[in-house]
Amino acid sequence: MSWPTQNDLRMMRNMPRETLLKLLFSYVKNLWRVDGLYFLGIEEEFGTEAATKVDANCWKIMGKIESRELKETLGIKNNDVAALLQALGHTTWALYQTEKESEASGNRGVFRVKRCRTQETRINRGLSEFPCKKVRFGYLQSFTEEFNSNIEVACTTCPPSPHPKDVMCEWVFTLRK
Repeated sequence: MSWPTQNDLRMMRNMPRETLLKLLFSYVKNLWRVDGLYFLGIEEEFGTEAATKVDANCWKIMGKIESRELKETLGIKNNDVAALLQALGHTTWALYQTEKESEASGNRGVFRVKRCRTQETRINRGLSEFPCKKVRFGYLQSFTEEFNSNIEVACTTCPPSPHPKDVMCEWVFTLRK
């Protein structure tokens, strides 16, 4: 049986557009809830280092999958930095962030998360910032490699590194000549 099923497609097509959009964002939020819950469980049982290792491996694979699927689903034909940022803006990671920005100029682009929902949730629970640089770098590196192996990603700032109050993390994408 193929997925999605015809019954599921019919059910979704019959929903009002606003309900469908709310449902889509609910699914994004739930993906990140699961990510946070499994991370906290591993962290509690085995420590932050073990949880980060598992998380990094999962997101490295997810980056490749999301890049390939978004490129196909969105019909992206260009392999330049602007197209990469377009695809990145449609990822579950980017959609989950409420304050982010991206800019592209020529062979260079920047993606910046000003406020991170994951970090804010941890801080509100009395936990320290998650040292997510290793996880996010692996994700973005595999996303970028799958999108166009001639684009490099570099981190300007991301926890555990110190960061400005108004920027949680910032990533630079450069097309090699």
